[in-house]
Amino acid sequence: MNARAYFATASVFLGCCSGVVFLESLVKLDPGAGNLITAAQFAFIALEGFIFTFKFGLAKRIIRLRDYGLLVAMFFLTSVINNYVFHLNVPMTLHMIIRGGSLISNMCLGTIVLKRQYQVRQYIAVIMITLGIFICTYFSSRNVDDNHGQDSDKTANMFWWLVGVLLLVLALFISSYMGITQELLYRRHGKCAREALFYTHLLPLPAFLFLHDNIRTHWTLALESDPYRIQLLGGVAVPLLLFYLIGNVLMQHLCISSVYYLTTECSSLTVTLILTLRKFVSLVFSIVYFDNPFTLYHWLGTVLVFVGTLMFADIFRWQRKAVKSD
Repeated sequence: MNARAYFATASVFLGCCSGVVFLESLVKLDPGAGNLITAAQFAFIALEGFIFTFKFGLAKRIIRLRDYGLLVAMFFLTSVINNYVFHLNVPMTLHMIIRGGSLISNMCLGTIVLKRQYQVRQYIAVIMITLGIFICTYFSSRNVDDNHGQDSDKTANMFWWLVGVLLLVLALFISSYMGITQELLYRRHGKCAREALFYTHLLPLPAFLFLHDNIRTHWTLALESDPYRIQLLGGVAVPLLLFYLIGNVLMQHLCISSVYYLTTECSSLTVTLILTLRKFVSLVFSIVYFDNPFTLYHWLGTVLVFVGTLMFADIFRWQRKAVKSD
């Protein structure tokens, strides 16, 4: 890897991990802020894309707008779901572990839609990931709101937690199909990831009008939250939830941009390894810093998920080849 690749890797860890910290800090104080977070991320990335990618309307579009239709719809739906499930008692740790199982949905849809064939090693890896997610989900279900003692409350909380988990799984498969749609678009028009990033964030913006009541409510809560003084800016006081929201939006943009840049500097296997390590670092930091409940069984499931991911991408053999080459 060259210096630019190392810089992109550092930016991925900084942006993605910091974004998770801001996100978890925000949803712990306001679990229902998912729609506000999603709308803010979309608006900021669309604005940045309009300036630097679309060149204030001067840049020529490669892919037709109607070809973006399905892609935009899927991206909007998965983004809303992934941020909304925090309101349904889904903890951040379980959220990250389930989303780490994207290889399962990718393999299923790749087999059905693209007629791809996989090696025995990859089937074993997917079984490990599935087992790891099942273990984490099962033992997380035993910790869902055990502090009120009323059976009706526990039943309701368990029901909404289960809905949240099922929504995450649904979003996982939609996201995988979105990846297939992107791949087919790129085959026809060539790689234009920056353009796709811009339009997938710009075109869904009107859809947030249907969520304006919820967004306005949580925007008001953010403005009325306790003040937080930013010492780096001379002690300027900013509402705490607004500070977390701005931090998440900026770090999320850095994360997405860095991943895009990394794909232009490194092989897909290297990118897979870096993103897998990033997810693991985010998970460990979330457990330690936010004191999230995490048992030995959760660690077992987490190890199965991440080792299965590395095995699927054949990282271990690739690393051995790199050592022999050196």
